Amino acid sequence: ISYNVYGVVFCCSICSDTKLKDPFSLAQKDLQNLYEDIKKQLLVSKAELKALCDYYFDGKGKAFRPMIVILMARACNVHSNKEGVLLPAQRSIAMISEMIHTASLVHDDVIDDSDTRRGKNTINQVWGERKAILAGDFILSAASMALARIGNTTVVSVLSQVIEDLVRGEFMQLGSKENENERFKHYLEKTFKKTASLIANSCKAVSILVNSDPEVHEIAYQYGRNVGIAFQLVDDILDFTSSAKRLGKPSAADLRLGLATGPVLFACQQFPELHAMIMRRFSSDGDVDRAWQYVLKSDGVEQTNYLAQHYCQEAIHQISRLRPSTERDALIQLTELVLRRDK
Repeated sequence: ISYNVYGVVFCCSICSDTKLKDPFSLAQKDLQNLYEDIKKQLLVSKAELKALCDYYFDGKGKAFRPMIVILMARACNVHSNKEGVLLPAQRSIAMISEMIHTASLVHDDVIDDSDTRRGKNTINQVWGERKAILAGDFILSAASMALARIGNTTVVSVLSQVIEDLVRGEFMQLGSKENENERFKHYLEKTFKKTASLIANSCKAVSILVNSDPEVHEIAYQYGRNVGIAFQLVDDILDFTSSAKRLGKPSAADLRLGLATGPVLFACQQFPELHAMIMRRFSSDGDVDRAWQYVLKSDGVEQTNYLAQHYCQEAIHQISRLRPSTERDALIQLTELVLRRDK
């Protein structure tokens, strides 16, 4: 089967008579009651803190990260002659990944002073910044407790790296590189730390639980890393191409926050005027609108698209090294969904 996505053909070794199953549907059974189970981890007697912590665990999230973790776990289990049976600890890692992700969203919304998230008011808008920060901290602490209960020191180390990367990535986002040649490297490293590290290390963690082969751990990690970076690149594209209603957040949000993402950095090659705007983080009157127009006149969106395709191709290359399984093939198919998503 080959996938034709944005003009690039992805080939994979799925038999042509195999009916592909939607990755979300395939993981649905394992994800049942995921948010209810997460809420059980957030045991707290104070009603207001409970309301804050439960706010985003309303079952309306895409559960994108837990879905990848579940599929990777089952694919690694098949590869390791475990018949794809999901281990309780592997499902726990799927829950923990969503808890860490959600805590990072709560903190991001405070840093960015965001008003909306997933189509509703942010926690900081409803309860204020101080309580929002404490809620994010509490969710992280509950995730850490759940991680400790798994009882595998290697897995604890791997997933602890995610929290460090999130903080380092946020610090990177607060700064701008004066050297134009270093900006793209800085952007991709920040993208890995803020978005892809969680997916990469969660995938690695579930592989560790079932297989002692470092090569399998690396396959799982590299698949998560490449899909995670592609996911964020597409997100950065959508900031220029999707409406605020569809995204659930204001359009051009990154520019308004002073962030130069892939489309802007590629547009610099055609419109050098953007360099000065990047250094002042689009803070002068009219900068956001001018930068927006430069990006749309350039091939910045198209170039970012090509880069996302490159990362998806590498993800396919990595996961194809595992023994064939329905879940492995679903992870291959997922790369197409990542590139095609519109929200």
